Amino acid sequence: MEQITIRKARQEDMETLLQFEQGVISAERPFDITLKDDPIQYYNLQQLIAGEDAELVVAVVDNQLIASGYARIEKSKLFYRHVQHAYLGFMYTVPGYRGRGVNALILEALKNWALSRQITELRLEVYFDNQPAIKAYEKMGFAKNLIEMRLGLGEE
Repeated sequence: MEQITIRKARQEDMETLLQFEQGVISAERPFDITLKDDPIQYYNLQQLIAGEDAELVVAVVDNQLIASGYARIEKSKLFYRHVQHAYLGFMYTVPGYRGRGVNALILEALKNWALSRQITELRLEVYFDNQPAIKAYEKMGFAKNLIEMRLGLGEE
């Protein structure tokens, strides 16, 4: 089996990270009619790479990036027990490496980063109809917590 390494993303990874971002957007577009037409961006990748309150990591095989994910420290709502949590995003694996546990390696690195900053709560968002993603996150220990609902007014 190929050796998979997890490391912090670097500026020179930007071209591939931008491709990964479009992969995430393409995968999520069928679940969200409110997304603007292309081109759109989800993330401020520069800030995620350089920021002290975030950790953007990549999985690498033979010097090729195969996956990504980030954790960003956010203030929690006042009514939660935890003051801060780490919000996870940009969880992407290139198609040829899906189903091989790469996302679990990314998640483990992000969990360790969060714990090193005394963060004890991880949160993420996943589309309600994205059952494969929900099952994958549940397999890694996440539990469903809240459903966000929307009502579009004046939509076609």
